[in-house]
Amino acid sequence: MALVCLAGLLGFDLLTSPNIRIGGLMVAVPALSATFLAPGEVLFVVLLTLLSVAVAAISNDTLGTEAFPVSFATVALISVASVVTASVRQRRERELAQSRWVATVMQDLLLRPLPRRLGPLSISSVYIAAEEEANIGGDVYAAAVTPGSVRVMVGDVQGKGLGAVEVVAYLLSAFRQAARNGTTLAELPDFLDRSLRDELVDVQATSDDAPDSVSLRRALEGFVTAVIVEFREGEDVVRIANRGHPPPLLIRQDKVLPLDPMESALPLGLGDLRAGEHHVDTYELAVGDRLLLYTDGVIEARDAAGRFYPLADRVAQWTDRDSDEVLQAIRSDMLRHVGARPTDDVAMVAVQRMV
Repeated sequence: MALVCLAGLLGFDLLTSPNIRIGGLMVAVPALSATFLAPGEVLFVVLLTLLSVAVAAISNDTLGTEAFPVSFATVALISVASVVTASVRQRRERELAQSRWVATVMQDLLLRPLPRRLGPLSISSVYIAAEEEANIGGDVYAAAVTPGSVRVMVGDVQGKGLGAVEVVAYLLSAFRQAARNGTTLAELPDFLDRSLRDELVDVQATSDDAPDSVSLRRALEGFVTAVIVEFREGEDVVRIANRGHPPPLLIRQDKVLPLDPMESALPLGLGDLRAGEHHVDTYELAVGDRLLLYTDGVIEARDAAGRFYPLADRVAQWTDRDSDEVLQAIRSDMLRHVGARPTDDVAMVAVQRMV
């Protein structure tokens, strides 16, 4: 493309009257090529541009004028700057590609893909990071197997960026450790709360910040909303522990029912006024029933008029679709509702009892 533009400008200059001089426009070719060509290719365009400028000057009888050295030097300087610009652009593209690769590896390590089938459950999931160049943010989901049961967790870490990702790592580690230790669902929220706060304190204790620093207070005041659902073999119920998280939606045939907690509880990381066991809600779950777990990035997504996304109403229109189709329908519809990329991370998990 750059060579075609250069040839076109040179041809026009040679075929028109010497009074019409467009040789100065040739300097734009190297500058534009720096935006999409490699440095070596830009250098090749630069050499051809300098040659074309000289040819045009000969054709217009301006080669021996006092103005030619100045104009030629100007073209040369801009051409050199174009090569440098292409080099900088290419280096930054490599750095960005490296960052994306690191983000992808981090996502694979932290947010392991949920299995399509786990015990009696079929599982589907969707994740949308608010930051365009990120693969992971402050939302989290995970599944774990304990003796005789399967657990699925969806959580939302306060804040964004690397700090939120760090808390995600602590939460996932504690969740998996609890499954290995045989921690019951009633004990699990308190176990996660203590583990999360202990990790934050340990990190701050080994940092350069003073014990009473603002960063320490902010770390200890951080929190995570989470909902954990548990399915036990041979039972027709689902047990739910909710710590300040949006209620799951139960999809039963053509009905969509929010499963609000019977008792409110503080999010993880803020401690609990009742240390020890946490209240667990129990709901009937028949074969074919589905649970939709999600973060507040879905229901707090606003359109141009400031209206929140009506998740339950929209899901009620798609109850005849399978779980993957429902999640993709929500994703597409929510993005249309917002009209742009969401401002908050979004995580959704659909769990269906198959047997």
